[in-house]
Amino acid sequence: MNIYKITLLALLATLAIVGRIAVSFIPNVQPVTSVIILGGIFLGPVAGVLLAVLVTFLSNMVLGTGIWTIWQIISWGLIGIISGIMGKTIKNIPFYVVIIFSVFSGYLYGFVVSLTNYQITGQGFIAYYLAGLPFDTSHALGNVVFMILLYPTISYVFNKYIQNHLNTN
Repeated sequence: MNIYKITLLALLATLAIVGRIAVSFIPNVQPVTSVIILGGIFLGPVAGVLLAVLVTFLSNMVLGTGIWTIWQIISWGLIGIISGIMGKTIKNIPFYVVIIFSVFSGYLYGFVVSLTNYQITGQGFIAYYLAGLPFDTSHALGNVVFMILLYPTISYVFNKYIQNHLNTN
């Protein structure tokens, strides 16, 4: 991993952390999932997982940490791995596919976190998951909004990085 890629990861992590804190007053809406998807697509699955770990730990230091932090990392790490594999296997991913994946990721994140947290409430998994679906829906819709806002700029920067990286190798 070169210095330029590390710098890009740091910038993405900063964007996600500041964005998450800035919109924390809106339940389940944050740019983290969208940033991890973009990082995974353009920089690979390892970058997606690194972003998941960095963003979760650092933003939870401000927003509050607990046992859910582990499952947030697992959820976002899984999304980073899937988006990284998509970026490696599909060249020039159409924007509508990225949007559909960002919607799917909102529900995937909620599902994984629900798998572990329902035991705290004493309810069954189905009841807990169904009660959380409105929050997962806001997460999914927030992902779409953030993807529409972030994708044009970030894809431009990363395509330049990819071109420069290919020219130097």
